[in-house]
Formats: sequence, structure tokens, C-alpha cells
Amino acid sequence: MSPADFTALSPILCVAGTAVGVMLSIAVRRHHGVACGLTVLGLLAALAALRWALPEVPVQVTPLFTVDRYALFYIGLILATTLGVVLFSHGYLAQRTDRPEEYYLLLLLATVGACALVAASQFASFFLGLELLSMALFALIAYPESGRVPVEAALKYLILAGAASAFLLFGMALIYAQLGTLAFAAMRAVAPSAGSPLMDLGLSMVLIGVGFKLAIVPFHMWTPDVYQGAPAPVTAYVATVSKGALFALLLRYFLQTAAGSAIPVVTGLGWIAVASMLAGNWLALLQPDVKRVLAYSSIAHLGYLLVAFLALGALAIEAVTFYLVFYLATMLAAFGIVTVLSGTGADAGKQGLEAYHGLFWRQPWLAASFTVVLLALAGIPLTLGFLAKFYVIVAAADRASWGLIGALVVGSAIGLYYYLRIVVVMYREPVGAQTVVVPPWPARLALIALTVFLVGFGIYPRPVIGLVQAAIGPEQAVWLVPGR
Repeated sequence: MSPADFTALSPILCVAGTAVGVMLSIAVRRHHGVACGLTVLGLLAALAALRWALPEVPVQVTPLFTVDRYALFYIGLILATTLGVVLFSHGYLAQRTDRPEEYYLLLLLATVGACALVAASQFASFFLGLELLSMALFALIAYPESGRVPVEAALKYLILAGAASAFLLFGMALIYAQLGTLAFAAMRAVAPSAGSPLMDLGLSMVLIGVGFKLAIVPFHMWTPDVYQGAPAPVTAYVATVSKGALFALLLRYFLQTAAGSAIPVVTGLGWIAVASMLAGNWLALLQPDVKRVLAYSSIAHLGYLLVAFLALGALAIEAVTFYLVFYLATMLAAFGIVTVLSGTGADAGKQGLEAYHGLFWRQPWLAASFTVVLLALAGIPLTLGFLAKFYVIVAAADRASWGLIGALVVGSAIGLYYYLRIVVVMYREPVGAQTVVVPPWPARLALIALTVFLVGFGIYPRPVIGLVQAAIGPEQAVWLVPGR
């Protein structure tokens, strides 16, 4: 490896080095504030290193990783989201466990896996990054609590993730048997022009494994139980970083290998998108608590992402990337509010809608923030959610995917009801004594920043659009050129 390779990987190396530093600090002296502080400093250093790495890209770092503007953009998105999770976690963990330090170590290791995933350029690094992310998540889901529910959620995730990995590996083996290569860039050149049953079967098995990880219909059944059972900040991480990283890798794989030319696979993904949008929104209507509502809502939003993804062109890359920016920011804010409202008791998401009854009269700014988040998820104008859905519709219309657009409109109309139901509950006048939760300042800082982001860039989106377009610039044009 050359010095340029190390420079290009410096954001990932900063996170890995921070994990080592946190581990050593725990060995010397346990202190929650020190572990959290080191984690924040390490993530800020990694974000700063993106500027240092930018002049060196694009570069192929060994056969395993391609570090380009696309990878650096998603690494930055992952690091910023993880930083938000850390800010929400500090106050939450301080009230629930006397040994929270290893939580930050696990979070950093999961982040290393997610960053490796978005830079992966072949199946070997794809699988290594995914498993590093998944193994850390097993422990994080059950980590801060000793009750039965978190352990049950972790076991469900472990078993289903193991099954998903088996499908994924077998699919990779079939593709390798057909093409004789693991590298994405080489697959387009050697893939049979007319397709083959072995190739279609291998790709289908890979997508089944990815479908379990993304929790799209019909591979979604673990999602509400894991989201409800996991601690609120961990749920935020699972809903944002793990899904965003995997979707970014999936987009790179499909466009770089021309996997989108497999008509049966694309048709199947279209039906999965429709089912995810309709079933996710419909099932969210029936849920009694906010965590489960957000769980099914995330399934629907992954369906919206698939609509843009299936456009499989330059506009698809832009639409998916923009939507993921919105999705990560909004889901992080939503679960951040659940974390803040958890206070010293059980998670607010496990208490039903009554935990949010009269929130406006207790915490006006928190209710206003949650209102903005819910309206953004519903796609109401003047929020980033409206522009994100508009991007998706434009990308789908460019490929005349009218059926997918119709399902998106119907799903969004259903979603509007359950989002507004939560808003109405928050503004009802409270009955009886109300508990006022004072959020710690790191959580308040994160929520204010996310709320301003969703409204500010919903009104004036040009900076975000410019950043997205720069991230998917000329370097990614080769993905769309036949024979490359």
C-alpha cells in the first residue's frame, strides 16, 4: 500500500484507532464521560480526515476497496449519523447501566464495518464489512439492559442475520462459479450477455440475504420486535447506519456490474418495492406504540428507495443518495426524540402513544421538533422529505415506472394518517400530573441541528443537492457505460 492509499483510508483508520483508544481507556480506568468523549473526538477527527482524503481519490486500495467521491460521501454520512447516535446515547446510558463504556467500543466497530461496506469493490470486502457491522449489532441490541426483551430481540436478530448470511454466501458462490471473479468491476466484462439461470439464481440469493438485512417485505418480520426490544439509541443506529451503508453498496454493485439487466430479478424487486410500500404503511396503522410505528414506517421508506433504485441510471444514483440523506437525518431525529422521552424509565416507544400525550404542554420545543420530523417523514412541503419523494418520483418517471409511482402515492397517503395521529396526540391537553423530562445538552444540540437541517434545506435545498451531485460526479459515469 502506498501513502496515498493510507491517506484515502484515513477516515476509516481514524475510527478504528478510536476503537483501540477507547478499549485501552477502559482497561486503565472505567469512566463513562471519558469513553464518550474519546468517541466523539475520534468521529470528529474522522470527519476532518475526509477533507484530507479527498485529493487522493479515486484510488483502488488493494483489490478490496475503491475509495472515490461516492465512498467518501457515504463514509461522511455514516460518521455524522454515528456522532448523532453517540450524543443521544450519553444521557440514556448514564441512567441505565453502571458499565456503559464498552457500548462505545461496539458502536465504533460497527461503524468501521459500515464504512468498509460502502467502499467495498468485491464480494470478499462486501461480506467482511457486513459481518463486522452485524456482529457488533448483536451485542449492541442487548447491551445496556438486563431484561428479557432486549436479549430476545438480539437473539432474533442473530438467528435471522445468520440465515441471511447463509443465503448471501451461497449466492456469491454461484455468481463466482459462473463468472470466475469476485470483483465488481470485472463482472460486467465477463457476464454472459443473454444471462444464465445460474447467474440469476445467485443474484436472487444475494438479494434475499440483503433483503433480510434491509428488512424489506417479505423479509421484514424481525423488524418491529428488534426495534421495540433494542435500546432506543441502538434502534436509531440499526434503522439508519446499517441500512444506509448496505443500500449504498447495493447501488454500487448493481450499476457497476450491470446486474440490473437481469429482467427476472428487477421484476421481483419491483414487486418487493410495491409490497414494502403498501404493507409497511398499512401495518404501521395498527401499531400501538411509536417504536413499532417507526419500524414499519422504515420498511415503507425502504420501498420508496427501491423505486428510485430501480430506475438504474444517473438520476437513480442522485435520487437514492438524496433520499438516504433525508432518511438518515429523519430517522435519527425520530429515534432521538424517543430516546430523550425515555427519561429514567422504560423506553417511550414501549409505553404506547400515552407517553406522547400532551407533550406540547410539557415540552413545546420537543413537540415542535417531533412535528417537523413526522411531517418530513410524511413528505409535507417545506421539509426535506417532500423534496426526497419528489426526487424519487422524477427518477421513476424517467423510466416510465408508473405502477411504482402509483404505489408510492397510495403508500404515502396511508402514511399521512398515522404520522398525523401522533401529532394530534402530542397537542392534546394533558390530563393529571405530567412528568417533565429535561434532555441533556448533547441530545438537545443534536435535535436542534437535525430539525434545522430538515426545515432549512427543505426550503433551500441547493447546498445538499450540490453536495450529492459532487459525490456522484464523473467518476461514477463509468458504471453506466456498457462494456466497462
